[in-house]
Amino acid sequence: MREAEIWRLLAANLLCALAIVLAAVVPAVFLDGFSVLGTHLTWLCICSVCVATLNIILHLVLKPNQSPKRRSFAQKISRFLKCCIYFFMSCILFHAIIVLYGAPLIESVTETFLFAVLLSTFTTLQCLCLLGPNIQAWIRVFSKNGAMSIWESSLQITSLCSILGAWFGAFPIPLDWDRPWQVWPISCSLGATFGYMAGLIIAPLWIHWNRKQLTYKSR
Repeated sequence: MREAEIWRLLAANLLCALAIVLAAVVPAVFLDGFSVLGTHLTWLCICSVCVATLNIILHLVLKPNQSPKRRSFAQKISRFLKCCIYFFMSCILFHAIIVLYGAPLIESVTETFLFAVLLSTFTTLQCLCLLGPNIQAWIRVFSKNGAMSIWESSLQITSLCSILGAWFGAFPIPLDWDRPWQVWPISCSLGATFGYMAGLIIAPLWIHWNRKQLTYKSR
């Protein structure tokens, strides 16, 4: 396993983590009264857009999973449209799952959907950038020993950390602490964000630590 590839992964992940930090700090310079807690829905939109844009740019520049087959312009457009449809379906699916886990069905619909968009950005968007609209490849990557590159291992870790962070973030909501950050879905979205950032840092470190044991199968 090449050390240079691990350093590329670390650099890309640190840039994604930095984008989240900037999404919480920079808008306050241009928007009066902006804060992560006070204007949480605005922050959800900004954070999702920043992370999505940077992920797309990084994958276009680094090309971690470039296919040897050259695609025509029509095939690229078809692939792009499928990715958009898959991402929207992911947002709907996450929204439904969140409601099944206890989120308000009718009240706070906007809050729940934007939280679902954030989760999709942390998980599904990465799958689309790395694997494309290929459900079989997604199933392979998230199966046991299914990763075929360090980028796919990083995808496993960051996606798992994001979902676990969102799940743990729900624990304080029913408690009677009466804190501003207990309002739906602040603690869950912050949990998902911190989980995603933790995954970004843990993934390259874990891969570096276990690089001698990791033997990826050829495609």
